[in-house]
Amino acid sequence: MPWFVWLLAAAALGVAEFFTLTLVFGLLAGAALVAAVVSGVGIGLLGQLLALGAAAAGGLLIVRPIALRHMNQQPLIREGSDALIGRRAEVMQEVTATRGLIKLSGEEWSARALDESLVIPVGTWVDVMEIEGATAMVYPRELLR
Repeated sequence: MPWFVWLLAAAALGVAEFFTLTLVFGLLAGAALVAAVVSGVGIGLLGQLLALGAAAAGGLLIVRPIALRHMNQQPLIREGSDALIGRRAEVMQEVTATRGLIKLSGEEWSARALDESLVIPVGTWVDVMEIEGATAMVYPRELLR
């Protein structure tokens, strides 16, 4: 019957993980499941506690840092307007802090200068620094160097 207690502990820890999303309680729930399996096989309390400790340590010291690193990484593929950030464009109509027009990826986009003091003339190559709605915030390439 001790395996059932471990299953209850795993369920309670799983619920706690659901509400906190810390990856701590979930890994402890997994460790409690390991202890339930060890208990179900017939190994005594000392073996169950050792299995719980080993699984918890492995999860918290090895799995959690790797999972957090992967969760915090930016996606390799950008979609939509985010994919345009960093692209090069040509000024088609003078770009100021309030208006302008650029040719970006074969399309004409409204644009504004990222630096409000700049006036970017026609024919200048710019980099797209941000996208705000349907407007590209740009900065001249020669000033980036």
